[in-house]
Amino acid sequence: MRPYISIVIPVYNEAGNLVALHERLSKVMQGLGKPYEIIFTNDGSKDNSLKILEELFARDPEHVCVIEFQKNFGQHMATMAGFAKARGEITVTLDADLQNPPEEIPKLIAKVEEGHDLVSGYRENRQDNFFRKYISVIINYIRAKITRIKMIDHGCMLRAYRRNVVDAMNANQEATIFIPALAYNSAANPAEIQVAHAERFAGKSQYRLYGLIRLNFDLMTGYSLVPLQFFTFFGCLIAILSVLFVIYLLFRRIFVGPEVGGVFTLFAIVFFLLGVLLMSLGIMGEYIGRIYQEVRHRPRFMIKKVLGG
Repeated sequence: MRPYISIVIPVYNEAGNLVALHERLSKVMQGLGKPYEIIFTNDGSKDNSLKILEELFARDPEHVCVIEFQKNFGQHMATMAGFAKARGEITVTLDADLQNPPEEIPKLIAKVEEGHDLVSGYRENRQDNFFRKYISVIINYIRAKITRIKMIDHGCMLRAYRRNVVDAMNANQEATIFIPALAYNSAANPAEIQVAHAERFAGKSQYRLYGLIRLNFDLMTGYSLVPLQFFTFFGCLIAILSVLFVIYLLFRRIFVGPEVGGVFTLFAIVFFLLGVLLMSLGIMGEYIGRIYQEVRHRPRFMIKKVLGG
């Protein structure tokens, strides 16, 4: 029977969570009374996550599908592999760490069935440390200003997608993917609802500071030209101020005479302009690097094995 709901779960070193996740998720889906499938993508885990996933498949082959990557390709590519395999009219994504409680899924399904083609959860009472919470608030604000993507919490993995949105994302062949933005741009009638957020069931978060910065930088440069435009306008402003400063120095030399002082001020101005120049070159390099990645046409991920589905 073709599933009505597909659950897509990327997995990276989550051995301690998988059995509990499957039990809770199966109970929720059976309570909905609709055909479903659970698609796990093992994203090159270094623990025994794959072995546990194979055991879950052997125990529940009717509902479980396991995709095994050849190596680690990242959460978004693991999710895209699940989308490519998903057959349901509605596809739901969530993390494997049980911070997104499976018991919240019926709320998303109900919202989709009201007529929305994308329903994103935003976390109530986040169970993260102070740094993660408030850095997320700042990044969400900057992202909204730069990309014009109106989303309260793009870091929440608990989302539901209609078939048309999943098909549109599967048709996308970009080398760098940020799923919340891609889904938002593909949806005609998106919505957001508040969902519960729990502490991690077992293990440690796989995201580090650099990874979070890199992920959000990908979002801002992948879905907006604002960073380039900002440095263009800033460069024009610096050029205008430089001309005015030269005119000021010229008149000062004529009416006041030459001066020996001001060397340190000059160096400060030069170092500031060099810093701006290097930063703007870095931004341009990011965009050029993305073009290079696209024209190589390398596969975004490589699948070693698929169980079920």
